[in-house]
Amino acid sequence: MPTTPPGRPTRRAALHALSLTAACLLLTTPATAAPAGKADGHCAGLTRLRVPGAEHQQADCLDELTTAGTVASGHTDPADYAGLTPRDLPTPSGVPGIQIDGYFPDTSTTNTNHGWNHDSQFVVRLPDHWNGGLVVAGTPGNREQYANDKAVSDWVLSRGYAYAATDKGNTGTAFYRDGRRPGDAIAEWNTRLTQLTRAARTVVAQRYHRPPVRTIATGLSNGGYLVRWQLENHPELYDGGVDWEGTLWRTDGPNLLTFLPQALRHYPAYAGGGPAAAEAADALHRAGFPAGSEYLWPYHYQVYWDLTQRIYREELDPGYDGATEAGTPFCASGTPACDADYDYAARPAAVHRAVERIALTGRIGKPLITLQGTLDALLPISQDSDVYARMIRAAGRGALLRYYRIEDGTHTDSLVDAFPGRLRPMVPCHRSAFEALESWIAGTAVPPADHTVPHPAGADPATLLTSCPLR
Repeated sequence: MPTTPPGRPTRRAALHALSLTAACLLLTTPATAAPAGKADGHCAGLTRLRVPGAEHQQADCLDELTTAGTVASGHTDPADYAGLTPRDLPTPSGVPGIQIDGYFPDTSTTNTNHGWNHDSQFVVRLPDHWNGGLVVAGTPGNREQYANDKAVSDWVLSRGYAYAATDKGNTGTAFYRDGRRPGDAIAEWNTRLTQLTRAARTVVAQRYHRPPVRTIATGLSNGGYLVRWQLENHPELYDGGVDWEGTLWRTDGPNLLTFLPQALRHYPAYAGGGPAAAEAADALHRAGFPAGSEYLWPYHYQVYWDLTQRIYREELDPGYDGATEAGTPFCASGTPACDADYDYAARPAAVHRAVERIALTGRIGKPLITLQGTLDALLPISQDSDVYARMIRAAGRGALLRYYRIEDGTHTDSLVDAFPGRLRPMVPCHRSAFEALESWIAGTAVPPADHTVPHPAGADPATLLTSCPLR
């Protein structure tokens, strides 16, 4: 990263994210797309569809809306979802319909999909065989609009849902450059999901001649944060949500700016071994990183902890390191303005006000199912979903929540392939939670009470990829 900031260019309100993403140019008119506007019902009415508020849109009739076809047709970007799901996760297929790609007005240009170089990009998928529902999602990390295609879109499309996703209005590891004030970039994420939900509901009504009978918000990591925020601030738009390891922002903590600096401060001593290692491990455990997750720490230190702390701290507290942009990677404690020594509680009131703009309250207005892995080594469960569940109950909204702790689940499902038998994939648990929410909002079944979902001893890995009973 450059050490001299280029400034924080003007832009619309902005929102929040946690990971790396890559960008590829997509063909704007894929050769494999089916002809538009067939009269036999397949893609009927394509030319009449308009996304309200979009500055640009492109609608295509496809024989396959899942990644079984969209990779070849150029209607997804595999770099967006790389590393988010287990390697052998089955891919559904046989979902023809309409895909609309486009963008809303915005001044930032980090998203290069389609060669548009324009943020606030979205994708809307409308299957020919519709079940009456709509699923909307924001992306995890700082990824672009196709990031949920393997984990969420493929599966919900195969069940007949329409699907819509947004890039949240800014992307990439320098997302913090978007906006005028600290916190603007993350705040835009919320605005963009609200905007897309309203627009997608209208497009669904255009395509199927009636509004959706249920609208469900879901997402992973930063996408889970968006589910929480939407159900707190715009419950009128949704029937419920599934929050998959959502990021917790809380003005007084905990938040990632309270526990990640401790990881950066103590991990080098732990990794160095010797007499100081045991004390460092204890410090990491006290910070919230769960006992039993130690084998995940080297990966998270190299890939997540340092980068995540620096870019989110830059977004919310750019003054901490002066003119330096997003700190000094992997600096040693004691280095001036090192993020390993960051003390959120001691920072000026303006920093806490920036966090307050994006903070959660627990005052959800529609049913929510939250799930998080007990071995999440990026957002420790004791500092995240455990706390958010208590916030919901303290706000008097406990009847609207079901919270499932997934034993041996972690933040990134691709690590299941790196540590076979030690981690449980989260994606099938998300699907079970989604089905439980469907029954809950339909009034046909009440989900089981909050509990820890056990990791079955000796379970077949293939079975774990498709099954996660919540009872």
